Amino acid sequence: MTILIPVLGDQLSHTLASLAGVDRGDAVVLLMEVADETRYVRHHKRKIALILSAMRHFADELRAAGWQVDYIRLDDPENSGSFTGEVARAVARHRPATIRIVESGEWRVKTMIDGWAARFGLPVDVLADDRFVCGILEYQTWAQARHDLVMEYFYREMRRKTGLLMTADGKPEGGAWNFDKQNRAPPKRGLNYPEPLQVAPDETTRAVLALVADRFADHFGRLEHFALPVTATDARAALAHFVRTALPDFGTYQDAMVAGQDWLYHSWLSPALNLGLLTAREVADAAAAAYAAGDVPLNAAEGFIRQIIGWREYIRGYYWMEMPAVADANALGATRPLPEFYWTGETQMLCLAEAVRATRDHGYAHHIQRLMVLGNFAMLAGVRPQDVADWFLVVYADAYEWVELPNVIAMSQHADGGRLATKPYAGGGAYIDRMSDYCGRCRYDVKKKTGPDACPFNALYWSFLDRNARRFRGNHRMVNMYANWDRMTAERRADYLASAEAFLATLQPAAAGWARASSEKS
Repeated sequence: MTILIPVLGDQLSHTLASLAGVDRGDAVVLLMEVADETRYVRHHKRKIALILSAMRHFADELRAAGWQVDYIRLDDPENSGSFTGEVARAVARHRPATIRIVESGEWRVKTMIDGWAARFGLPVDVLADDRFVCGILEYQTWAQARHDLVMEYFYREMRRKTGLLMTADGKPEGGAWNFDKQNRAPPKRGLNYPEPLQVAPDETTRAVLALVADRFADHFGRLEHFALPVTATDARAALAHFVRTALPDFGTYQDAMVAGQDWLYHSWLSPALNLGLLTAREVADAAAAAYAAGDVPLNAAEGFIRQIIGWREYIRGYYWMEMPAVADANALGATRPLPEFYWTGETQMLCLAEAVRATRDHGYAHHIQRLMVLGNFAMLAGVRPQDVADWFLVVYADAYEWVELPNVIAMSQHADGGRLATKPYAGGGAYIDRMSDYCGRCRYDVKKKTGPDACPFNALYWSFLDRNARRFRGNHRMVNMYANWDRMTAERRADYLASAEAFLATLQPAAAGWARASSEKS
């Protein structure tokens, strides 16, 4: 009896549930490079190269471990271009008795898999993805028992469940659950920022880079100096390198931004983690072990672990609970098209130009650049949230819809109406000035509030509050902001609104068809 085991491109784990407990002589593992997955949005070149190279390396590892692997390459002339089409061809080739697959990470792929049993006349066994700490049903059970989905309380449950940074008597290490107040330091002059581990491309990766450069030349991003881990072995080396060189200062400076310094103390492990080359538990365990050994302070270990078993798990559960409706959410009624500079980086606002440059060069920008620069600007400017979400899905090497869409739609753009975040992540130029060195070199003056030379974030912030006053005036976390607005003279308020409108009138919209090119038809 043959079992067909399709493995998706973000499931590259040897401990994958669909591979567990299976007689290798009875199974065929199917890995598929398909055109629809490279073009359903026009992914960053580096992301495509990363996934294809990691898939090819994983297939080689499976063969070496005794698995029969059916591998479909993108340049195979008979490639159907879709997951369903390739499963259909594999069913015809291998005549399996059953299909066994781990649940997908994206809603659109789930809908494909849901149709396979009827299409192929075979049982399809869809297994829970146990690489995550919290299962989807477990999250929904937790959420249904609460009025508000407060991440902090979810995070505490995950700490208790895993035992990470917990004392023998069940208390949080250090007497507190969260040390975030110690993790907001602005950058200091003269800091020595370590780079993530650089992995030299091998023959397989070089072949993929050539393929991507040829076939996806019109996609956003650069391939030069590609050095991401594409195997679990290299990913674990990158994890050890981060823990040793950067984690000790990660907590303190995790929100800082410095022009020309693209990594600071960040790990850049998320591409490997989201591909399956690393698991959440081994990443969190490494940080906890470093703290236990006295190699990193508690605020660094806790802040990092909170992102892994707290926010990452929380946002996945939210995605599956709120889909598909959340994908179309637009509670603030934003309609402006995405500005062209999100693609070109051609803006005199240095913070935005730097974030776009890093994104273009690496498929990367750290979380504060994504949230409080790129996302904040889009929300203040009233950009349509679906445009923002599509852009984020295109440009980041670690972006998969389950993690990207709720982070953008719900957190960054507040388009879900506050279901996830109790207040919008809105800020003016003062926040960026405090957390970065951008403003001192910018053409705009962050100290000026209105007029053509003032930092546009200042007027856009107050314009955003005025435009959404009916929604936010009653929010207890925004009382002080509206009190400040109300204390201004009518003339001052008019100056802010006029400055915002004058700046917004200068924005050029991105060309049509920049994000979504095709969808699966098979």
